Amino acid sequence: MADQHRGVMGGGGLGEPYRGGGHGQAQQKQGAMMTALKAAAAATASGSMLVLSGLILAGTVIALTVATPVLVIFSPVLVPAAIALALMAAGFMTSGGLGVAALSVFSWMYKYLTGKHPPGADQLDHAKARLASKARDIKEAAQHRIDQAQSS
Repeated sequence: MADQHRGVMGGGGLGEPYRGGGHGQAQQKQGAMMTALKAAAAATASGSMLVLSGLILAGTVIALTVATPVLVIFSPVLVPAAIALALMAAGFMTSGGLGVAALSVFSWMYKYLTGKHPPGADQLDHAKARLASKARDIKEAAQHRIDQAQSS
């Protein structure tokens, strides 16, 4: 009854090795058969992909052969049109990118000015403090020089 449940080979599935004794020949036969089936499936798949790639290559060559005279005839119109389209696309992409950057800067400034703590606010506060300190030092040095110039 247990053998019926476990199958002919005694394992839980096709990929499990047989752990019993006496059926080594059958196990080797099934392993060789699985290898042959895998090789046949791989050969079939690769062959069909090779045929498809050949058909696509042939179609591309035919399409280029048919389209080349049309492209040559219309190239005085198509080349400037393509350049204009590329420039317009670059302009739209640039303006969109700059718009997103401006919106993110405005959002950061709003958060900073309303008292929230956006990323980088500590660095800004530190730079502001250093700048104020340097300005104070320069003012004191200038005042000291003015005092020296007036006393001499």
